Amino acid sequence: MGRYVGAIDQGTTSTRFMVFDHAGKVVAVEQKEHEQIYPKPGWVEHDPLEIMNRVHEVVPMALAKAGIDHHDLTAVGITNQRETTVLWDRVSGKPVHNALVWQDTRTDVICNMLMADGGQDRFRGKTGLPIATYFSGPKIKWLLDNVEGIKAKAEAGDVLFGNIDTWLIWNLTGGPDGGVHVTDVSNASRTMLMDLRTLDWDPEILAILGIPRAMLPSIRASSEVYGEIHELALRGIPVAGDLGDQQAALFGQTCFSVGEAKNTYGTGNFLLLNTGHHAVQSSSGLLTTLGYKIGDQPAVYCLEGSIAITGALVQWLRDNLGIIKSAPEIEALARSVDDNGGCYFVPAFSGLFAPYWKSDARGVIAGLTRYVTKGHLARAALEATAWQTKEVVDAMNADSGVALTALKVDGGMVGNELLMQFQSDVLGVPVVRPTVAETTSLGAAYAAGLATGFWAEVEDLRANWGEDKRWTPVMDADRREHDYKLWKKAVTRTFDWVE
Repeated sequence: MGRYVGAIDQGTTSTRFMVFDHAGKVVAVEQKEHEQIYPKPGWVEHDPLEIMNRVHEVVPMALAKAGIDHHDLTAVGITNQRETTVLWDRVSGKPVHNALVWQDTRTDVICNMLMADGGQDRFRGKTGLPIATYFSGPKIKWLLDNVEGIKAKAEAGDVLFGNIDTWLIWNLTGGPDGGVHVTDVSNASRTMLMDLRTLDWDPEILAILGIPRAMLPSIRASSEVYGEIHELALRGIPVAGDLGDQQAALFGQTCFSVGEAKNTYGTGNFLLLNTGHHAVQSSSGLLTTLGYKIGDQPAVYCLEGSIAITGALVQWLRDNLGIIKSAPEIEALARSVDDNGGCYFVPAFSGLFAPYWKSDARGVIAGLTRYVTKGHLARAALEATAWQTKEVVDAMNADSGVALTALKVDGGMVGNELLMQFQSDVLGVPVVRPTVAETTSLGAAYAAGLATGFWAEVEDLRANWGEDKRWTPVMDADRREHDYKLWKKAVTRTFDWVE
């Protein structure tokens, strides 16, 4: 057995390969961005072949950094941006179209059509999800309806569907030459096609959407051996873990007990609460989703609050407005003022996700006066992340009946001290950052290591978790309520913008 476990973390903006040791410490990391393609307003695409190339580039570079070769790895786990939809030709291995990214809203017409008969919660009883442009099912339908000549091939199983996890595993394990066509329960639960109880594709929803079952991968546990890698840099190593990125972060944060929660601050924000072997249906606009499944153990469910735009708002200030040159600069700019100057920024760029689920909302900056500077805008952008998180936490407390006592945080934005303090202030509970902030990659590594005996049980993983820093609330309750009311008022201004 090797001394390390590897994780391929294929995210919305970049792909990384990380190597971890038995203590869950980072040994090496290599990361590369890929192109964001915007053919029309509201359309977001990725090139699946470019993403595969990024994997080929970062793996050998990270191994070289660690001074090891693939024989030192016991297994590799995969974690991925969820819902992003790839259709490809089984014989040639070539995608039939660019991937439709989770943020893409071109399926709004399909979603409206589906909602006309039974409303937004038509499939919620089975899938735990509202009908929304976010999920893969309508994206598959759009591709089948709009790419010429693939429908018959899909029915014959010659055009395959996968989220990015499935696309990577198929390619790594041989591609057209015997590649394994699988996904795990966590990714399958984001398609709007899987029944939460049976953990299988739902024939009725497939029929309504006109999606042939033959094109879908088989649904497996999140921690089991799927196959061996054929690629040179990792030849012979088993792929043994597969988790959607947010579930992987839950796993990496070792939230294995009912009531444990984590919030990931990435392109968007995702708050997941472990509800155990019980799928809790939300009445407050949250998603009911699969957390993970280890081997033949029973599946673990979650409540999830998904926020579309958080870190992406900082990128927008950098790339579209040029207010900052690099993302970390936002903290200093926001600190140049004492408060938001009365300005609130609601980034509903691709509609509002939890708890509203309004795909016709668009972004708004409210409360502008001549007094407002770019410092206030920067501060309002950071505060938007914290306020959106508070709305999700309120919904979670209502649904679960358990009040959150502390929040474990991870992801790219948790290095921002101003944001973390403000987050604690608006929630009124401590915010805790772990020693390893890259919990998504760590979760994928944990899943792969558990499946191959590198770690014996989840208790070994808990022992690895360590606290790096904790923020406690200092804001008084009256101020919090006053500002929150203004935030909610600003949110209502985004509604029904798209006609």
